[in-house]
Amino acid sequence: MNAIKITARSKIIPVLDPHFQPAIIENRAFLDAVKASGKSVAVIITIEREQQQVAVYHTEIFDADQAMDENNFKYIERLLKTILWIKGGWKVTFYGPLSLYHDLKAAYSPGGMRSFDAEFMSRVYEKKFEIDFVDDESKLPDAFEKAEPFGKNLNGYRIGFDAGGSDRKVAALDNGKVVFSEEVVWHPKLESDPDYHYNEIRAAVTKAAEYLPRVDAIGVSSAGVYVNNRVMVASLFLKVPPVLFEQKVKNIFLRVAAELGNIPIEVRNDGDVTALAGAMSLRDNKILGIAMGTSEAAGYIDKEGSITGCLNELAFVPVDFDASAAVDEWSGDYGCGVKYFSQDAVIRLAPVSGIDLKAELTPAEKLKVVQELMAQGDGRARKIFETIGCYLGYAVAYYAEFYEIKHVLILGRVTSGEGGKLIIDNARKILDLEFPKLAEEIIFHLPDESDRRVGQAIAAASLAVADSR
Repeated sequence: MNAIKITARSKIIPVLDPHFQPAIIENRAFLDAVKASGKSVAVIITIEREQQQVAVYHTEIFDADQAMDENNFKYIERLLKTILWIKGGWKVTFYGPLSLYHDLKAAYSPGGMRSFDAEFMSRVYEKKFEIDFVDDESKLPDAFEKAEPFGKNLNGYRIGFDAGGSDRKVAALDNGKVVFSEEVVWHPKLESDPDYHYNEIRAAVTKAAEYLPRVDAIGVSSAGVYVNNRVMVASLFLKVPPVLFEQKVKNIFLRVAAELGNIPIEVRNDGDVTALAGAMSLRDNKILGIAMGTSEAAGYIDKEGSITGCLNELAFVPVDFDASAAVDEWSGDYGCGVKYFSQDAVIRLAPVSGIDLKAELTPAEKLKVVQELMAQGDGRARKIFETIGCYLGYAVAYYAEFYEIKHVLILGRVTSGEGGKLIIDNARKILDLEFPKLAEEIIFHLPDESDRRVGQAIAAASLAVADSR
């Protein structure tokens, strides 16, 4: 039997990236072809994470008689990668064709094409990553996910600490009113001695405490993965050796809180705190926050105003299914968000647009050059931000397959100036043309930078439940 031909066409092609294959378009074309074939096989994927939470995803693929094994594998491999980095987890259970299970297991085994992902999840959840197979749907674990109330606690005397990669920000709040705030340049990614990080964090919190009669709660916003207020993976401690990471970094924020008098503390990913700041500002929920800076950071607030406990690491979620797409140096995978919604995207697209960036410049300096050209009305720079906006429109439609979204907050240094407005304008065009129902449901926001910084500090400070002293 001849294999079925799958044709996927997007209505808009990014001006600087004609080979872009949007994940949402590719997946819909695949599923349409499966349905049209009249023969399909059910696939169910479950992913278990902390506290025995289990996410369940149902889909279907071609029957073996259709000779579409390669298409089946690509679809399921990209899908598993997506839900793994959105949900997080250490144990995958697969129900479907046994041969496909063996291919996935090989991909996530040591030395396999997705060994990075397996090793990362093992580190986060402190359990060996597994992919198991069941031949009976009844043997699958039941879905169980729980959300928890998140922040919005402004009573009492609070400190909010935002641990950025280039500067650290701290604010002291008296019942929701900022009475002190400060930004200090630091270099956490360059330091291998964790005592440097500890002393910097402690100094910031201690200084803020001087402006309050007492401290009832501390909230921390920081890039990385945090479980039970412990640091599991974070770029701030990139240079710290593994042994010292275990000894001095995992509990670094808990140690600071303990030294200051066992103050209640909550540590959360900066993406979630960004989404929380948006929820507090908009007085609404179902918010996906996307920050485009050194990487792509993300956070989500659900319809109840709670966080879901998911990873939300969209930097590793594939948004471009073109096999020749840009490769992330860290994970070794192609087409992932980090290369499309960060300063890397601007730098990658610059030579295609005709802009020559000097090799000796840092990534931040290269971004600044492009943004200055944009401010001068340079058409080449304009094409870069139009292209990123096109990426974003299709990516948001893909993310909406896994999140219930009403608001999308677009943040980060890449969105500064006129480029940010172009990104949002072009993302809206994609939704209007390709996904009109989503266009009616989703609102894009580009918060003012100064307002966002204050909002982020307040949101971080609101994380913990205040001490009742």
